[in-house]
Amino acid sequence: MALVRKGSRRIVVDGTVYRWRLRGRPTYFRGLAWSPCTFAVEHADMPGTTLVVTTDQPHPSNWIGREAEPLRSAGVAAAVRRALREGWTPTAPGSAFHLDQSAGFTPSC
Repeated sequence: MALVRKGSRRIVVDGTVYRWRLRGRPTYFRGLAWSPCTFAVEHADMPGTTLVVTTDQPHPSNWIGREAEPLRSAGVAAAVRRALREGWTPTAPGSAFHLDQSAGFTPSC
């Protein structure tokens, strides 16, 4: 599944260009900070398998005002490098590759 271009950002990691996107409006569970924020990454020129990263932060636009660290390009680059080490092949076709970095996330009550 290809990433929607609108709202996606370009990032270069170790000489390779990727696009990443954070969903602008949170889902119901993320809006209530019951589940952590996720973002998606794909190869910019030859999209194949999409990387889906689950963070340890609530969505920045959550509805209950829970503070969240902003998602920065350095964090996205670190997630891409880790996923590549763990076997993500961004140009190969296939289902999404999930990288779970949610250890330490505490859902709101």
